[in-house]
Amino acid sequence: MIWNRLFGCLGKSLAMDLGTANSLLYSPQKGIVLNEPSVVALDNETNKIRAIGKEAKEYVGRTPERIKAIRPLKDGVIADFEVTKTMISYFIEKTLTGMQLFKPKMVICVPTGITQVEKRAVIESAQQAGVREVRLIEEPIAAAIGANLPIDKPLGNMVVDIGGGTTEVAVISLSSVAYAESVRVAGDEMNEAIQRYVQENFQVLIGENASEKVKIEIGSAYPLSETLTTNVYGKSIVDGRPKTIELNDSQIRESIKEPVHAIILAVRKALEKTPAELITDVANNGLLLAGGGALLKGLDILIKEESGISVVTDDEPLTTVLRGTGKSMENKKYYEPMFVN
Repeated sequence: MIWNRLFGCLGKSLAMDLGTANSLLYSPQKGIVLNEPSVVALDNETNKIRAIGKEAKEYVGRTPERIKAIRPLKDGVIADFEVTKTMISYFIEKTLTGMQLFKPKMVICVPTGITQVEKRAVIESAQQAGVREVRLIEEPIAAAIGANLPIDKPLGNMVVDIGGGTTEVAVISLSSVAYAESVRVAGDEMNEAIQRYVQENFQVLIGENASEKVKIEIGSAYPLSETLTTNVYGKSIVDGRPKTIELNDSQIRESIKEPVHAIILAVRKALEKTPAELITDVANNGLLLAGGGALLKGLDILIKEESGISVVTDDEPLTTVLRGTGKSMENKKYYEPMFVN
């Protein structure tokens, strides 16, 4: 018992999915220990943090001028270094309990398309937040590990990971990425597209949280068997009064068709650029759909229709990448060749 306590104080290892929309943390002892929005509420006058995570997301669209709720990550990479560092530090402190003699080690997943400068920003922000060792792993590789795909074999495995800021399309073979296509179009762009559609067609302004709620409730990429409707509340552009409108799935499908089309194009481009032998494997095994965007109704059907390849959606697409990052952290020796730093 005493030895267990001692080893628990020597510093823990954590895996992190540092996402544009949400940040998740995984502990070998407890599994997923944190899942919170990547949002920070900042006081402009004092430059102090007012809230982080779930509480800060409630601030979005509801703050006075002196307070702003910001997302320190954009398109999967760090846009505000100092705020990101503070956010990571807060999440780590919230996760780790008890005395720690040493700082924790961490594996963080990153998009495939980020630059060396962007990788360095992730590493330094984690180090300054109190992490003593940082390893990076690419999101498609992490997703494939999380879904238990046989990526160490000479077989083509295709992963489509749709997050908040980026969509990662990759073909993986022999524990490495054979071809990758990363587009900075994903869930956030769908939310913005819904906001624009409502404004242009109904002359009503709705907030970011409201558009996301609509997308989750009735959003779809493919015609549904039955009509879905929901009420959304906003502000009339004409007279500034509160206004309620009813939206259906067909309207939302129309509003998000451009970002959905960009995702389909990324899949098709990856298929065009991948060697024939690997494409044969993908055709036989199907492609893996992961990330929060995988929950968009009918997206799997549309991808299959447009690519001619069957689609398998992970059982828990929101945590696929984190689970894979956690596995890589627990067996660093085996997954060492897959780390990108």
